[in-house]
Amino acid sequence: MVILLVATTSDPASIGPASALLAMPGWHTGPSLQDAVSFVNKEVRLIKLDNSLVKEDHLDKRWEEATGELVDEIIFLSKHAASSTRPSLTVHPIGTPHIGEGEVLVAGGKPGWAAPPNPRIGPWLRLLRTIAESHKLTPEFEVTLEATHHGPLTNSPTMFVEIGSTEEYWRRQDAAQAIALLVWEGLGLGGGIAEGDWGRNGGSNKILLGIGGGHYAPRHMDIVIKDGVWVGHLLSGYSLPMEDPGQSKTQLNTEAVHGTWKEAIKVAFEATKSAFPGGEILAHLDHKSFKSWQRNVVTTFLVEQNIKIGKASDFS
Repeated sequence: MVILLVATTSDPASIGPASALLAMPGWHTGPSLQDAVSFVNKEVRLIKLDNSLVKEDHLDKRWEEATGELVDEIIFLSKHAASSTRPSLTVHPIGTPHIGEGEVLVAGGKPGWAAPPNPRIGPWLRLLRTIAESHKLTPEFEVTLEATHHGPLTNSPTMFVEIGSTEEYWRRQDAAQAIALLVWEGLGLGGGIAEGDWGRNGGSNKILLGIGGGHYAPRHMDIVIKDGVWVGHLLSGYSLPMEDPGQSKTQLNTEAVHGTWKEAIKVAFEATKSAFPGGEILAHLDHKSFKSWQRNVVTTFLVEQNIKIGKASDFS
């Protein structure tokens, strides 16, 4: 089983960390893929593409067909764009679980889909915070989770690691070095113990499934920065579209509230469960981000689906 680490030459925040990583010892030329070159270091396969990463569907399947190597997980290196322009280092799962049939997909994926979240997301967020602090990137750069969003389509546990949020920061060599070091240490390429290997987890088996809140998941972040917390999908408010039923909201049932929110929760839960075999998934709600009637129907739906609900103290 191999780990795919994917970069594109069309993105300075992607090829910068990849180049910094390739300058570290142990790499040699690997198998070729159509329109791509690869490099090998232990079980890691670094692939350099030329296209937009969110459109590189089924990269795991394509690699397996080309090389015969089974893919265990995928890590994409990418830029992050934000209207705030704030410099940031982010990690997040991918998927478009709230998109309905016929709706426009602006950044890959497909309706009602989410990739299994890479179990490294939580441990790597904490490692990235440590690296950013030691390299004096904070407080200038914010180190944060992002909610589940965009493609590409994949069946393997997947995460994006990103530098934001403008051209100036995408090209920052110190940020690129920090991401390269995250991958180097996080995958154990330097000889240390890899971070976030669920198969070797001997501690906590609780996984946070984030429900509600903003794109940068601040209430969920408060929990995830604690050691031992694993991260599944993170559904922000915009990924839980609910139609206001426009009636007395005291006795609402889940069927009365239309929208793709229920499908999004089910898809995110099932994808998270597939990434953490044997784990205990706890839905964590950002209560203040919901109106009371929304919070009530979400809670009711989680109970109906036998999805456990966790408080902050349940993850400690």
